[in-house]
Amino acid sequence: MKNLTDKVILVTGASRGIGAAIARALAAAGAKVIVNYAGSQQAADQTVSEITSHGGEAIAIRADVSSAADVKTLFDTTIALYGKIDVLVNNAGIMITKLLKDTTDEDFTRQFDINVRGTFNTMREAATRLSDKGSIINFSSSVNRIMLPTYSTYVATKAAVEQLTRVFSKEVGARGLNVNSISPGPTNTELFTKGKPQEVIDKLSSLSAFNRIGEPDDIAKIVVFLASDEAKWINAQNIGANGGMA
Repeated sequence: MKNLTDKVILVTGASRGIGAAIARALAAAGAKVIVNYAGSQQAADQTVSEITSHGGEAIAIRADVSSAADVKTLFDTTIALYGKIDVLVNNAGIMITKLLKDTTDEDFTRQFDINVRGTFNTMREAATRLSDKGSIINFSSSVNRIMLPTYSTYVATKAAVEQLTRVFSKEVGARGLNVNSISPGPTNTELFTKGKPQEVIDKLSSLSAFNRIGEPDDIAKIVVFLASDEAKWINAQNIGANGGMA
């Protein structure tokens, strides 16, 4: 396990699923973790309780990342409590899967507001407020690599995140910040499995070299590494975390 002692790490969308696994893993490595959530305070408090019961340090802070004002308050509150933020993990996101012809204006706007504007809002704050030599870890998706019907708007948001990541890395490199994105493959979370029949999950499992879908802890371990000082020479990269998905 990498040593993240004394690092303050903000994880957006950390109340459940991959985000909660990331928060737990970062805390286990010694980081002070901010569990950001937008909806369920109960789930966020549960994640914090799981961390603190194992000797870790975490707090839950509500903020809607699609709101610039909320994001500013999120940074203000964290810095007031801990004096700094060393690492930003942009995990918050939603997935709406519909045929393009059936996608409403509301679907389109909501998905771009959270997945793209949310990442933009937090990176804009981080540009001047993240600690020097800090790290930013964004989330894309391995489904960008394949042409799955009903995923058009979702993959469009994730393609935008990848481009924001690459360009932003050049803009903040002078401060020693490294900026990367992770592209999970199909992962065993409610966001991914909800509404999918078992035969669909089995088919997606077969795309992996290991004939399974990922688990949240598989992704969390990669985030822990990218948050560590050992990963500082990795920059402007999109890392596939998908078990060798074709």
